[in-house]
Amino acid sequence: MSAHDLLFSPFIEFGFLRRALIGCLALSLAAPPLGVFLMLRRMSLSADVLAHGILPGVAAGFWVAGLSVTAMSLGGLVAGLGVALGAGALSRATGGREDATLAALYLLALALGVAMVSVRGGAMDLTHLLFGSVLGVDDDALLMMAGVSTLTLLVLAPAWRPLVLECFDPQFAAAQRAHGGAWHMLFLALVVLNVLAAFQALGTLMAVGLMMLPAVASRHWSRQIGGLARASALLAAIASTAGLLLSYHLDVPTGPAIVLVAGGLWAVSVIAGPVDGLLARLLRRRHLAG
Repeated sequence: MSAHDLLFSPFIEFGFLRRALIGCLALSLAAPPLGVFLMLRRMSLSADVLAHGILPGVAAGFWVAGLSVTAMSLGGLVAGLGVALGAGALSRATGGREDATLAALYLLALALGVAMVSVRGGAMDLTHLLFGSVLGVDDDALLMMAGVSTLTLLVLAPAWRPLVLECFDPQFAAAQRAHGGAWHMLFLALVVLNVLAAFQALGTLMAVGLMMLPAVASRHWSRQIGGLARASALLAAIASTAGLLLSYHLDVPTGPAIVLVAGGLWAVSVIAGPVDGLLARLLRRRHLAG
């Protein structure tokens, strides 16, 4: 098999792969920068909670209209925002930790969603919703992925400075009346929207992978927030392209394939990244010892 057949022919021959590639590349521009802020705010696992929290809403949409992008997305949006807002409201009302409340809601949402899909759908439907499928990226899904990516970038432009300030000096942000609570809720809404946009291709269990793994890997390539965002987007684009090719050639679900490639890029970054990578640390020790 030639390099052309391996790398280019699948996208040239099949429209569903082209749609999936364009959609995943669009999300690669918007979702990883959100992951960078989640990482800096020590909320990396919150994205996973929100990704699982959308499942009952997606399942409800599936009950009503089958594999309809519009119905499942609306249901997932309501469920995801309900989990995000509900966790904050419950933690404030009871005085408990928000992460503990999120964990409880996440487990309940995941179990409820799987049960709902299992009752009304078959094993193929459950696999599609949990792990994604390139066949699910139709024109409606592609428009949603591109629209969410565009909206995220437009919102991040004015939100960038307040979010950076909240990450590094929340007390100063409060003193400057930066409206940190409002920006935080808007930020969580963007996370939910990006997870929703990704679930058609990646599935609800894997959607957060394109957001978080490139973000975590990017810390080994830059020390500046802007550099982290650019590096995470580039790594996500590489993972999307290589993951779709892996999914096509090996006939594996799209979501796990993309996340596995993203995980491989993270491992390479940990080993060979110039910022606190293992090799860089080893060379620095040898230089100091010499």
